[in-house]
Amino acid sequence: MDVTIEYLYALATGVIFIVLISYSAFFKGDARAQPKLPPLASGGWPLIGHLHLLGSSNQPPYITLGDLADKYGPIFTLRVGVHNAVVVSTWELAKEIFTTHDVIISSRPKFTAAKILGHDYANFGFSPYGDYWQMMRKVTASELLSTRRFETLRDIRDSEVKKSLMELCKSRVDEVGDLKVEMKRFLGDMNLNVIMRMIAGKRYSNESGDEREVRKVRWVFREFFRLTGLFVVGDAIPFLGWLDLGGHVKEMKKAAREMDSVVCGWLEDHRHKNDIGETKMEQDFIDVLLSVLHGVHLDGYDVDTVIKATCLVRSISSITNSIFSSLCVFYFYFFYLH
Repeated sequence: MDVTIEYLYALATGVIFIVLISYSAFFKGDARAQPKLPPLASGGWPLIGHLHLLGSSNQPPYITLGDLADKYGPIFTLRVGVHNAVVVSTWELAKEIFTTHDVIISSRPKFTAAKILGHDYANFGFSPYGDYWQMMRKVTASELLSTRRFETLRDIRDSEVKKSLMELCKSRVDEVGDLKVEMKRFLGDMNLNVIMRMIAGKRYSNESGDEREVRKVRWVFREFFRLTGLFVVGDAIPFLGWLDLGGHVKEMKKAAREMDSVVCGWLEDHRHKNDIGETKMEQDFIDVLLSVLHGVHLDGYDVDTVIKATCLVRSISSITNSIFSSLCVFYFYFFYLH
């Protein structure tokens, strides 16, 4: 009896010893297989991570990130809520990441503003990397932003500068003395018309009574820029998203409805003109998209949603890209031709 108990003890001890050795060897091998990660900055709190450092009122976030780079080196990790973020602070590492490892970082994170304002990621500027993103990038590069397309639309900016100056001269007739012009509004209206003619074939002017629609379009663009730059608590801490702290989600939904109504009007106008067989001298972006995307598989999105999302991203990006060009053309006409 004693021999049997001693035998069982010895057998149990051997089994436990083998299990412990196997467990240790497995995790050591797994640790060796894991890639070396950038150092994690200290000072992170549970749940919120390093948000308290970035949101400090004492100094701007870029100074905080610079101080952390001095401490941890040119690449380190932060926790933004429950998500990890890698911070790179040298151009050599940035070049390596965007060239050698470009496929790894080619996708975009999902966040509240992109979902609501980007038509549930149909806006390919916000959509994750995949078949849909690749297809829309190809359509945009080959059809909307090609050299041939810009050749057909190159006279739009030139003609809009001329028309804007002519409207300014007409307003001078009714003025006595010096004519005061609010340049911010004047250049903004001119740039808006350049973009609208390229995107939707529309032009707004004071004479046609479009002031209400112009204000609506301006408000939509301003809200898009403002809301996409806001910090939403639910993006960093998902289980708090239902609270809508600050009311930002409500604002985004309101702006999304207004944006949708604006672009829906453009789309319906184009479809109506196509139905009655109206011919156009110049094809805008909506005309091209209606032709190119007809019958194409769009990864679960309908054609109208993709066209609206693509027109929106082109409108927003055109605002930032064409202001300088419009200024150059304006000053050329104003100072050299008049």
